Amino acid sequence: MIFNTGSALLDAVVLSVVSRNAKGTYGYKITQDVQKVISVSESTLYPVLRRLLKDNCLETYDEQYQGRNRRYYMITSKGQAQLLIYKEEWFDYIQKINILFNGGDIYG
Repeated sequence: MIFNTGSALLDAVVLSVVSRNAKGTYGYKITQDVQKVISVSESTLYPVLRRLLKDNCLETYDEQYQGRNRRYYMITSKGQAQLLIYKEEWFDYIQKINILFNGGDIYG
C-alpha cells in the first residue's frame, strides 16, 4: 500500500483484529492478520500492542502452548468503545474521500 499508516489506523486495525475472538488472540496471529491488510513489520506492531495495553484498551493473559508460554490479548470494554469511535471516524473519512475522488464537493 502506498498510503502511510498512522498510529490511529494501526490502533484501529489491531483492536478490530483482537475483537474478532472473545477469548483473545496471540501476538504472532495478530501480526499475521494485520499484515493481510497493511504492510507493517512485527517490530511496529508490538509497540502498538503495548500502547493499547497501557491505555487499557487491551488486557493479556498467558497460556501454555506446546511447552511454551503464549501471551493472549483481549479487548476490554474501553477498547470496544475506542474501536467504535475509530469505526465511526473511518466511515466518515472514507465517505468524504470517495466524494472527492468521484468529483464531488464535500461541503456542497
